[in-house]
Amino acid sequence: MKIFLAGAGGAVGRRLVPMLVAAGHEVVGTSRSEAGARRVRETGAEPVRLDALDAPALRDAVLAARPDAVLHQLTDLSAADGAANSRLRRLGTRNLVDAARAAGVTRIVAQSISWVYGGGEGPATEAEPLDLDAPAPRDAMVGAVAELERIAGELPEAVVLRNGLLYGPGTWYAPGGPVAAALRGEDGGPYLAGLTANAGVASFVHVDDAAGAVLTALEWPAGPVNIVDDEPAPAAAWLPVLASALGAPAPAPSGAPPARWERGASNARARALGWAPARPTWRTGFADQLR
Repeated sequence: MKIFLAGAGGAVGRRLVPMLVAAGHEVVGTSRSEAGARRVRETGAEPVRLDALDAPALRDAVLAARPDAVLHQLTDLSAADGAANSRLRRLGTRNLVDAARAAGVTRIVAQSISWVYGGGEGPATEAEPLDLDAPAPRDAMVGAVAELERIAGELPEAVVLRNGLLYGPGTWYAPGGPVAAALRGEDGGPYLAGLTANAGVASFVHVDDAAGAVLTALEWPAGPVNIVDDEPAPAAAWLPVLASALGAPAPAPSGAPPARWERGASNARARALGWAPARPTWRTGFADQLR
């Protein structure tokens, strides 16, 4: 299959390109930087250097590639700028879907997130609504994700992968990353200012498992799928384990009540479709980052 991978230089994209190539796919991958384009080439794909916010350039690249499927792995997280990431989710997705439609592509696999569901009891399933009535500042993030998913859904074969919190190489939770800095009392950026060991539940997924899900999803029916490990857990449980793996001090337990949306997500649908995480729990997965 001919694949156009938008965001080949990102955390998931870098792990995904070798998987696609090993599976026999021909890959054209985008990156915004020259260094990223070199990495794309080194992993066996044809690089295209462009910014997904440049609609004409993206359209030309997709038309030239003539792909069978488009993979959307676009993010803008390096500066922990939520507004920039939301803009890319909205405008980058718009540009990518328009380019795919112009090239006659009907299948897209798009990266989304799993912590956008509304409040409820137990891990969220794909049948539950997004938290569109969330208060600020969460409303901006949820709104951008909803728009990403809506635009991707304009293509008839759109699979949306709602990833858990990514850990592993190239992520915020890797050794030397901003979470480790925040645990050491350094500036981890605005997203991590409230990192506390409270009762709020999160779901994780290793970046390699997330990349593997993209590869598998090329054959899945349209719709959203949670890509998370088997153990949603409160920060009071997972944060000390992560701190130990990173060689950082564990924060003191917090009595702050969790938000209703901090409930984690279920991977039952992904498992029914044939995906299973190689690292089924963060309990052992966090330590795997050091190997």
